[in-house]
Amino acid sequence: MNIHEVLKTKFGLEAFRGPQEVIIQEALKGASSLVVMPTGSGKSLCYQVPSVVLEGLTLVVSPLIALMKDQVDQARRIGLSAAFINSSQNRETKQQVLNQVAKGQIKLLYLTPERFRKTELWDALKSCKISLFVIDEAHCISEWGHDFRPDFTRLGDVRSRLGNPPTMALTATATHEVRDDILKQLHLPAETPVFNEGVERENLQLNTIEVYGLEQKVQAFVGLHHQHPGAQIVYFSLISSLESFSRELSRLSIPHYVYHGQVWDKDRKRSQEQFLKDEKGLMLATPAFGLGINKPDIRMVVHGEIPGSIEAYYQEVGRAGRDGIPAFGYMLYDEDDLTVQMDFIKWASPEPEFIYRVYALLEKNADAVKAGGLDYLRSQLLFYHKRDFRLETALNQLERYGFIEGQNNQQNWKVVEAPSGELMDVDLHSKRIKQQQKKLLELIELTRSEDIKGTIRDYFS
Repeated sequence: MNIHEVLKTKFGLEAFRGPQEVIIQEALKGASSLVVMPTGSGKSLCYQVPSVVLEGLTLVVSPLIALMKDQVDQARRIGLSAAFINSSQNRETKQQVLNQVAKGQIKLLYLTPERFRKTELWDALKSCKISLFVIDEAHCISEWGHDFRPDFTRLGDVRSRLGNPPTMALTATATHEVRDDILKQLHLPAETPVFNEGVERENLQLNTIEVYGLEQKVQAFVGLHHQHPGAQIVYFSLISSLESFSRELSRLSIPHYVYHGQVWDKDRKRSQEQFLKDEKGLMLATPAFGLGINKPDIRMVVHGEIPGSIEAYYQEVGRAGRDGIPAFGYMLYDEDDLTVQMDFIKWASPEPEFIYRVYALLEKNADAVKAGGLDYLRSQLLFYHKRDFRLETALNQLERYGFIEGQNNQQNWKVVEAPSGELMDVDLHSKRIKQQQKKLLELIELTRSEDIKGTIRDYFS
């Protein structure tokens, strides 16, 4: 079956978009490539089509655990033999998938970079031919990227151990510096083909509105809400800010959906499904919403709080107007939000010492942890700031790296081994904090620009 037949019979599409066909042909020839394409432009098709045509296994490395199940479910619905392995599964389920991989029953496997630390994965891959090695969100591999993940830096060595298979690195946002670093980190030649679709969105108009406090934010938004009818998203960094905004909109009888990490999974999924069907739906969300979501008719994206980087801003605001019809992005800039983002940087990257203290409590006081859960852990760590989520981050990181197992919301943590490696690297932690602070400063400078789109274009050129 050729790629056009695969496109039509498996994906129900008549034609490729942009450089998709050329990128796919490179993969089928056994060549590597770096693909920089805007969110919503069909990056996943670039590796899913080859996974059908090529013999052997397509490995997809991604940091987005929350999306893997959706991606696999979508792939299976169109008849692809797909599976995922990540920390959300129990040991038995992971082993079941590995057994299928070893028997050649899986053609498309999604996994996190931390999974390559596990001997059992390498054992399963011994009998496999890796036809394509895919790195999604490839900017995570670069220390210059906005979402640097230490375990991504090991993927060059992983690639070598796999026998240097054809590699496809994909990202929506990468500066020239980041693009060069991605190739370097993956041990790919400097002359590797780079498909850079740029960041130009002619139909998307971007603006900044200076405000002070919640009341002015709500007033500004209500005006914009009526000015630009159609589906809309308002992004917030903090759940508490989102909830305050939601209460004000409810008081004004403005219907809306809510999506954030403290909403029950079934309710969050229901909000997402209803929003996707609603031509005039309004969604208040944290940044996780929108990843992998296909809703081309969003007319406006508003940032109720500033994001942490130009890359994050562009990815989020870029969810508006994917249908090519005029759309709008507004950043409601309150200087006080800068403090929130500075705290956010600190809390999203807890110090190695803090992470080890959390691990030690789980190891030594298991019964007390099981009885008291997060409240007990917070009391032992001696901090009570209601917005400080270092504890949740530390638990997620310990689980992601395989040092603990369990479901955080059920207090069923099981200690596996003491944390080590990148997670405990003090110098690496300090370097990452400084890089995030630099990204935030660049975002602040963007808010003062008279030509936001031009500044973004120059930033990514």
